[in-house]
Amino acid sequence: MEQVNKTELISEEKSEKETTEKKTRKTTTKPKKKEETEAKEAPHTEKSTAEPLAVEEENKPEKKKRKRLTVKAVPIKDEESNTSYSTETENTETEIETKDTETTEKTAQSKEENIKTETDKKVSDTQEEKANPTEPKEERKHKPIPPAQPFYFIPKNIEFLGNVVGEGVLEVANDGFGFLRSSDYNYLNSPDDIYVSQSQIKLFGLKTGDIVQGLIRPPKDSEKFFPLLKVDLINGKTPDAVRDRIPFDFLTPLFPDEKIKLTGHPESSISTRIIDLFAPIGKGQRGLIVAQPKTGKTVLLKEVANAIAYNHPEIYLIILLIDERPEEVTDMERSVKAEVISSTFDEPADHHVKIANIVLEKAKRMVECGHDVCILLDSITRLARAFNTIAPASGKVLSGGVEANALQKPKRFFGAARKIENGGSLTIISTALIDTGSKMDEVIFEEFKGTGNMELQLDRKLSNKRIFPAIDIVSSSTRRDDLLHDKEMLQRIWILRNHLADMNTVEAMEFLKSKMAFTNSNEEFLISMNG
Repeated sequence: MEQVNKTELISEEKSEKETTEKKTRKTTTKPKKKEETEAKEAPHTEKSTAEPLAVEEENKPEKKKRKRLTVKAVPIKDEESNTSYSTETENTETEIETKDTETTEKTAQSKEENIKTETDKKVSDTQEEKANPTEPKEERKHKPIPPAQPFYFIPKNIEFLGNVVGEGVLEVANDGFGFLRSSDYNYLNSPDDIYVSQSQIKLFGLKTGDIVQGLIRPPKDSEKFFPLLKVDLINGKTPDAVRDRIPFDFLTPLFPDEKIKLTGHPESSISTRIIDLFAPIGKGQRGLIVAQPKTGKTVLLKEVANAIAYNHPEIYLIILLIDERPEEVTDMERSVKAEVISSTFDEPADHHVKIANIVLEKAKRMVECGHDVCILLDSITRLARAFNTIAPASGKVLSGGVEANALQKPKRFFGAARKIENGGSLTIISTALIDTGSKMDEVIFEEFKGTGNMELQLDRKLSNKRIFPAIDIVSSSTRRDDLLHDKEMLQRIWILRNHLADMNTVEAMEFLKSKMAFTNSNEEFLISMNG
């Protein structure tokens, strides 16, 4: 019996071994089929997702090496039969299979997500390409930020297309060379000055005040200013015509006989009509407007300037404001079509004197070439004060603290106004302050009182009553006004003067304004006197 039991146990053990071997074969063949199916599906997916393969290969998890099946004999005891036998246990791969399925599902999900993100990127790239078709992708992704250039950045190797023309007023230095100054800087030193060599000044006979126009070039590395290469025009004429000109001091002066018309323009007022009647201005006049403070002299100068600019475009008009308020300078620049040169009261006396000298020399050079120039100066008393502060101490002091030689240059400025015999004229109309409480102003006015050939008096009583223009008609006159008026008109003006002389200044101005308001011109007003 025992042998039969042993044979049965051996046969059962063999049958169990065969079953376990079959199971192991089945389990080992299963993952091979999965790998083959994945290999078959792989080329289809590669065709559809050819571009993101590199990303998928990086994201693929590493395959774990499968463990081989091991069979072990475990002794088991049966307590009831008191027998012992061994059974074979197999290391099944169910756990490995579940893990493989989970990893394959995760990789499939990650593939789908990567495909979606890349398709979204492609759609966004195509939209950007439609919006900016000319912009390449690399520049769009990585745009370098350009460095901020400062406002004073100047590129090197500038090439000028054509010739550059420069113009300015010449100021000759003591060493022989000179610079062309600009009126934008009131003829003071500026970085826009043009250098003129000594040889050019000698060749063309240039002087201080000449308006020179010519070709210039940009400065080199060692130069500071624009050098003048060629001279085209001097004071509006060719260099050959200017070379033989007569100096200003040798020109013969005459009485002004050509009248400057101050009426007839759209902005004409009663003030310009009164000046045209009782104190006419001619080409080459040396006029003095004597005024107290706050009598309207600056407004009167503005009206005269607008009348000259409208009626006489051939006259080169310069308005010179010395020691004035800055707001009046801007008002004059905006309201008058003329060259406004200014030196406000906050600038030193050196600037006042330098600007006045350059303006005077410019006017002289233009008159030498046959041009008509008019300078409106406000005011000559402040210009004389500036010359007095600069003048060296000579030991001879007049009353009011005025140096004996300080008024020589202001007189030279005011005395330059004249009518030239063979063409050209320089007209200077300046204001003089009186009753300011300063003894110096009285001395300056007394020095200039008899030098002018035209005088216009303003009265403070009229301005206090707000009667404008505040002109004292009786005391205002022009020397040799018979050269400026017709004989018939001159006789009627004399009759009108005799009639107004019996009245005071307020009554005379009110009477004259009431009669002139009904007429459009001075001729019509004088004709209507008898009727």
